[in-house]
Amino acid sequence: MFYQNKYKLWFDQLIFLTKKNSLPLPKIVHMNTFEQFNLPKSLQKAVDALGLTTPTPIQEKSFSVIMSGRDVMGIAQTGTGKTLAYLLPLLKQWKFISTDSPRIVILVPTRELVVQIVDVIEQLTEFMSVRTLGIYGGVNINTQKKAVCQGVDILVGTPGRTMDLALDNVIRFDSLQKLVIDEFDEILNLGFRFQVTSLLTMMSNKRQNILFSATMTDEVDALLDEHFELPVEVSLAPSGTPLEKIKQLAFRVPNFLTKINLLNHLLQSDDSTSRVLIFANNKKTVDLISNSIEEIFPEQFGVIHSNKSQNYRLNTMASFQAGELRGIVTTDVMARGLDITDVTHVINFEFTEIPEQYIHRIGRTGRADKEGTAISFISPNEEEIQIQAEILMEKEIDFIEFPKEVEVATRLLEFEKDRKKVKQLLKKVKQEGGAAFHEKSKKNQKVNLGGPGKVKPRKTESRNRGIERKRDAKRKNK
Repeated sequence: MFYQNKYKLWFDQLIFLTKKNSLPLPKIVHMNTFEQFNLPKSLQKAVDALGLTTPTPIQEKSFSVIMSGRDVMGIAQTGTGKTLAYLLPLLKQWKFISTDSPRIVILVPTRELVVQIVDVIEQLTEFMSVRTLGIYGGVNINTQKKAVCQGVDILVGTPGRTMDLALDNVIRFDSLQKLVIDEFDEILNLGFRFQVTSLLTMMSNKRQNILFSATMTDEVDALLDEHFELPVEVSLAPSGTPLEKIKQLAFRVPNFLTKINLLNHLLQSDDSTSRVLIFANNKKTVDLISNSIEEIFPEQFGVIHSNKSQNYRLNTMASFQAGELRGIVTTDVMARGLDITDVTHVINFEFTEIPEQYIHRIGRTGRADKEGTAISFISPNEEEIQIQAEILMEKEIDFIEFPKEVEVATRLLEFEKDRKKVKQLLKKVKQEGGAAFHEKSKKNQKVNLGGPGKVKPRKTESRNRGIERKRDAKRKNK
């Protein structure tokens, strides 16, 4: 009887899994206007107030899929409106429930993206009763704890700070219905895999998972297989496809100082470079670039990197949005998800260290069906990564002839010299003659004169010469 019940249970589970795997995919309904989304009046009023009339392709494709309640994996190029693609269906389904715990949690990689998404949600829920809160590192955690305890409906946060508050039992996931992970691959690139997986284990299984990203890596696929339940893929373009309206150009530049000369030349000679983002790979380089161009363009460029305080970064972004700054010199902290309007040029002062990151950088321009230009300064040691990026995009970058009027510097900075030395150390020069051994240094050229050991044990007992001297001295004094 026991075995009969056991096999019946196993058979029932097999039938359930078979039916589950054969679930029909939600139909994608084509809608040309937001009015066809049948949004609630309060939400439609907010959409009209924002001046939005026509949905982007990713918003149109993902709406009915998210509304179905299935787990969703969205792949779309940066700048195509992914934020509204998941917010509109979630807010359409919104119903009042008496709880202070978050019902929707949105995880994003950077602080700036938290602030931006909170701002969008507040605009969309202007005529709705929804409590929204953004949490991120770099500010007082106690202030955020008090805000969470007052009650929150939609929580937007970085994985690190969300994990901290969850471990302190400030954030509870009892009422969680929807989890959104935006820019998933960047979250993993920044080293938040442990925090994300830990948060997923804390959450209830009865939730809908929604993921959006511009690129899809093997690491992302592995996490999807483990924690997502048969996700429906909504793809606007193959992973790694850049926007078509971005013109991609490049210069071959030998060294750092020549790059500075070229940057100053472009900013002086090209009047179209009115709103510029200049990217470098680290904070030190960003500061060097900023100090160099500040002499020629005083108070026209801001600086953003992780060493700057949160208030300084937000104020710099606000000044750029308002047109008070011509451009910003920054690291990849601004390469993801940020919706900065009307950026005319993206300049890669240093080419990215990861091919996928190049696509995100240039995606800051050419947004919302507008044209943009991406210019890269490529030194000899960056050519390999540039080729990898071209293979990923399946598109070549157009190289321009180096301007004759720009001075080519011969002097190398210290970090450029060090980089060359490291390369030489890694590649040892092969010695002639094929010798297997080299001559020992003088300090190691010692002759083993022998002594007591396991093979040749001591023939006499051990002696303590200090005690013997003291004993002899006492005998003399008597």
